[in-house]
Amino acid sequence: MPMAETRYSLIIPVYRNEETLDALLAALRPLAVELDHKLEVVFVVDGSPDRSHLILQERLPTAGFPAQLISLSRNFGSFAAIRMGLEAGHGPFYAVLAADLQEPPELIVSFFRTLEAEPVDITIGGRESRDDPFMTALSANLFWSLYRRFVQPEVPVGGVDVFGCNQRVRDALLRLRESNSTLIGLLFWLGFRRKTIPYARRPRSAGRSAWTFRRKLRYLMDSCFALTDLPVTLIMTIGLVGSIGSVLLSAVVFIAWLVGAIAVPGYTPVILVLLTSFTSTMLALGVMGGYVWRTFENTKGRPLYLPMTHDTYGQDG
Repeated sequence: MPMAETRYSLIIPVYRNEETLDALLAALRPLAVELDHKLEVVFVVDGSPDRSHLILQERLPTAGFPAQLISLSRNFGSFAAIRMGLEAGHGPFYAVLAADLQEPPELIVSFFRTLEAEPVDITIGGRESRDDPFMTALSANLFWSLYRRFVQPEVPVGGVDVFGCNQRVRDALLRLRESNSTLIGLLFWLGFRRKTIPYARRPRSAGRSAWTFRRKLRYLMDSCFALTDLPVTLIMTIGLVGSIGSVLLSAVVFIAWLVGAIAVPGYTPVILVLLTSFTSTMLALGVMGGYVWRTFENTKGRPLYLPMTHDTYGQDG
């Protein structure tokens, strides 16, 4: 089928998924039929060390739907792979699906139908439940609760792994060329009209998740440093509160020294120096951090505004 007839582009990042690829391809065939054979699937192999690329290279010619197969030179991370897929897709509607089949492929049809029929620019997969091992679910819930609390409160309670969007959002997202950031955070930063579509997360049928604790920690740190001034604000708050406290404590120590309650020689000046130097240093770091943060924000080159609609009325012609 010529790419000009493509209406739906499905992006699937692939990393250590050789055990689930046959089941994934089988699940995608009925989706292509349900979407009137206007679906293309863009597989992006993210430097996977297993046979994922070879398996896809062998299976895709007879997969039953148009597909692209892109192999990155090394492991850049799933979000970089998704961006690559979004660039390669032909749209005008896009969606992202994980290759491990923990998200039901039928969810993608709901994404595309919603984007077509409703005044929505972004569809978000919201997990209502997850059939994961206890420790996996516990760490994931803790991670996303911290993310919602400190980075992006609009993210659904269970987090976001899959989403869909129209061409306008895709183009705006690709304009944000930030390497040490997070795709989901930028997606919510863009705004636009969003709708959450609930689903139940399936248990992993094969393989192991690459979403390790180290990756989660890096993801959370990238989100904090790229999308919120929380670390700088925290330092400045500690410095400000500490400065007020040090002034009060210094007054107490000085009065105690005047009335003779402190008999140890040199105790008073040492305590006063320690109290004032630590808190003033924290406050100064917070102030400098505020300037650095604003400079950092200006270097990102993010657009100052993003028009969602632009209608005109009462004009001739």
